[in-house]
Amino acid sequence: MKTKTYVLWTIQVVLALLFLFAGAMKLALPIETMTKQMPVPGLFLRFIGVAEVMGAAGLILPGLLRVRQHLMAWAAAGLATIMAGAVVVSPLTVGAGGAVMPLIVGLLSAYVAWARNASARRGLRFVITAA
Repeated sequence: MKTKTYVLWTIQVVLALLFLFAGAMKLALPIETMTKQMPVPGLFLRFIGVAEVMGAAGLILPGLLRVRQHLMAWAAAGLATIMAGAVVVSPLTVGAGGAVMPLIVGLLSAYVAWARNASARRGLRFVITAA
């Protein structure tokens, strides 16, 4: 069980650093430079940048501060959603090979969301009992 915790935290830290860097770049670069690389509106790219930075913080801070730790699962799920969008957009802009990295990052984010979500580990019983 300790090994799983260490692996999970390692994945979370790596993802947080990756999303922090990617988000900061989307916030720091001029919109014209970013829109040349991908045909997406500049303000949408800024929004994604903010979401990535906030998601990076959400992957780490609740666990470090031991406050509302369920938010780590929500942050990971949000980042997985962003990566699902990147998997769809990447082949249109840089070719099919460009979708590999977002796919891997998205799958890792989805794993963190699943592993950090207690209700997902219990299965779907909460849905059946709530109905």
